[in-house]
Amino acid sequence: MEFNYTIEGGNFSGAGVASSNVKKILKQLNVDNTLIKRVVIALYEAEVNVVAHAWEGRIEVRINPHSIEMVITDKGPGIPDIEQAMQEGYSTASPEVRAMGFGAGMGLPNIRKNCDDLNIVSKTNVGTTVTMIIYL
Repeated sequence: MEFNYTIEGGNFSGAGVASSNVKKILKQLNVDNTLIKRVVIALYEAEVNVVAHAWEGRIEVRINPHSIEMVITDKGPGIPDIEQAMQEGYSTASPEVRAMGFGAGMGLPNIRKNCDDLNIVSKTNVGTTVTMIIYL
């Protein structure tokens, strides 16, 4: 199964739509609740990162017999230093984003904690691709 979603940068009211939809699908497929939680946390964090930092993005979710693969691709400023961005508490969120309760610097660390495989490729002033895999 494959599902695709579009993310609009700056649209915080739309953040979480994809992760909610995927959660419903996984429940219908009787996937273990612990795995569903990991998928939803990782996907939601990725959605919020696109909304907070990029101009637009796309989510592709593939549900296979042995894994759930999520690829989030955005057009935006990119991540200049991925290693630094993976540190808990590190954030480049604007003051406006922080005032809304986002941008605490836990997005990428939470994604890492909830995925079995994680790959991040980013090019400054072009965008970022985050590939997350959780094995069933």
